[in-house]
Amino acid sequence: MTTANLLDFDLEGLAAFCERLGEKRFRATQLFRWIHQRGASDFSQMTDLAKSLREKLATTARVEALPVVTQNESADGTIKWLFDVGDGNAVEAVFIPEEDRGTLCVSSQAGCAVGCRFCSTGHQGFSRNLTTGEIVAQLWFAEHFLRKHLQRDERIISNVVMMGMGEPLQNYAALVPALRTMLDDNAYGLSRRRLTVSTSGVVPMMDRLGADCPVALAVSLHAPNDALRSDLVPLNRKYPIAELLQACKRYLEHAPRDFITFEYCMLDGVNDQPEHARQLIDLVRSQGVSCKFNLIPFNPFPASGLVRSPQPRVVAFAKILSEAGIVTTVRKTRGDDIDAACGQLAGDVKDRTHAAERMAQRRTVVLHPAPARAPTSTAKEQ
Repeated sequence: MTTANLLDFDLEGLAAFCERLGEKRFRATQLFRWIHQRGASDFSQMTDLAKSLREKLATTARVEALPVVTQNESADGTIKWLFDVGDGNAVEAVFIPEEDRGTLCVSSQAGCAVGCRFCSTGHQGFSRNLTTGEIVAQLWFAEHFLRKHLQRDERIISNVVMMGMGEPLQNYAALVPALRTMLDDNAYGLSRRRLTVSTSGVVPMMDRLGADCPVALAVSLHAPNDALRSDLVPLNRKYPIAELLQACKRYLEHAPRDFITFEYCMLDGVNDQPEHARQLIDLVRSQGVSCKFNLIPFNPFPASGLVRSPQPRVVAFAKILSEAGIVTTVRKTRGDDIDAACGQLAGDVKDRTHAAERMAQRRTVVLHPAPARAPTSTAKEQ
């Protein structure tokens, strides 16, 4: 008999499951707390549940975590786990400790179909979407492992960012119940401001997320014009920048924060020139989008053919944006020594999309510079 993995259910889904067992809604709330707040997976431990319910659960349900393939701890305290999701696929999650917060970076897909040039995951290709249970299981395992590991009873993970492997909004049906579980006070009780979905710009799903489950939003921008962004983020060909920024404005009507975070990976000689920064200023002003910029030092890997921008150039770029009144931060690189930094998550993916061949062809694509503000007599080749 097939049993249901209770990590697949948000509270509403679990209540419906309990009703099918002939149980009342409050039993679902009790069960939800046992699973997520206490980390219990053995129904016999759930002593305030009726014995009859525990017996039903033993034959109809399970709480199934993901097998841990490897665990690596960085010198800076960052921890990366590789989880087996079956059929030759594995995904990664990363815990990043800071003085005022503990952040977990969670994966939503085995691989990614978007194929951004600067992302190691994209070069691995795409196998499949994760289930709701597989998304939640990363948080379930990490939270309760860390409590034991750090010998603390209180909640460790205060922030979750859907910035691991995959494009979350291309796995929308599984994502939203996972977000609701993370937000639920009977589970992890995260603030909507501390739960962030990162997207490369799936415009229709941005609108749906704003209506269904508005949380903080980070948009992978990475370029100030369509020609360059289409080379770096292929999804831009379907949803160009103007359309994307209008979706950002619509999202702000529902968002828990009054700004959108634009992620911008700094690539040497590609998108890091002063003119690119000035174009970004013109862009967000013309579109009227309240935003902040998070500049991300590129984490190189051989297949990309790209190089990290020198630190002085990153600082100069940030200064231009800041002096224009745009809040700008430079992301602190964490977990480099265990390949846990931004853009480095690769896992192990049984690719169905032939990404390696496609990305190898794209290595020779000419990257378009920002158009000059005034014409010049000669054009410098990139």
